[in-house]
Amino acid sequence: MISKRLFHLAQLSAVGLTGYLIGQKKCFGKDENVVSHGKTLTSLPGLPIFGTVSAATPYVESGGAKDRVSEIMKYGFPGLDNVRSYDDFVLSYDRRNRVPHWVFEHITKDHISKNDAVDRSKCDFKPDESIHPFFRSHNMDYKGSGFDRGHMAAAGNHRLAQRHVDQTFYLTNMAPQVGQGFNRDSWNRLEKHVRKLTKVYNNVYCCTGPLYLPRKEVDGKSYVKYQVIGTNSVAVPTHFYKVVVCEAGDGALHMESYVMPNQRLPDETPVSSYMVPPETIEKAAGLLFFDKIHRSKLTTINGKKV
Repeated sequence: MISKRLFHLAQLSAVGLTGYLIGQKKCFGKDENVVSHGKTLTSLPGLPIFGTVSAATPYVESGGAKDRVSEIMKYGFPGLDNVRSYDDFVLSYDRRNRVPHWVFEHITKDHISKNDAVDRSKCDFKPDESIHPFFRSHNMDYKGSGFDRGHMAAAGNHRLAQRHVDQTFYLTNMAPQVGQGFNRDSWNRLEKHVRKLTKVYNNVYCCTGPLYLPRKEVDGKSYVKYQVIGTNSVAVPTHFYKVVVCEAGDGALHMESYVMPNQRLPDETPVSSYMVPPETIEKAAGLLFFDKIHRSKLTTINGKKV
């Protein structure tokens, strides 16, 4: 009996040692690294380069300047699956569906103010090379699909620097959206509404992402069905959400949460018609938003006192 246990222990040790040695090797060669967003990604023991988490950094404060990721994620991460940090927003990437799980932004008046040094027309849609090639989406996936490359972190929310708006054009920040009647209209109005909140509140924290909601079919059963596009099978979400927390000068916190179906929507429908309880989105997305804030600490949710 003891000899069998020792044999199994030796087997496990051999597997662990093998995994460690494999992890020592670089993904593309002995000494090759991947450079993304100005950062060099290196492999760690048992962890390939493209498996790294580039956003879960500790809070640091140097000379009064806060770490940007800590500022954006002040009220908690909804999840830690394939997190990527950019200069002015943070996202979690869904490798199976080739779209984000969620994208987080921290917006102030300064972020949306007109800046002559920033030109959106200079931006190009491009794959994010920090994502493993197996799981990237490409521009060709969207070509001829009838869907827009819809921003989750809106380009208009990141006008502090050209580099910031450039990064919103990574395809990791995109999901297929119906163009006319949705992305260019109703969804755009919701994005503008979020920007207007900065005129009232000092800080606006916005989390955006896709949903895949069930629908009852003729047989009376409910199914989750969604289209995929391109050779990489990029998922077309059935709906999109935004959950927003606004921080007033006196410290009061106000939450708004929205769900919009990914389809042509009537222009006359006000943005407020798409408000839903935040719990509805959390259950559907499998995420907890702003979990560092107890709901009892919010002053209002969707305009109603808590």
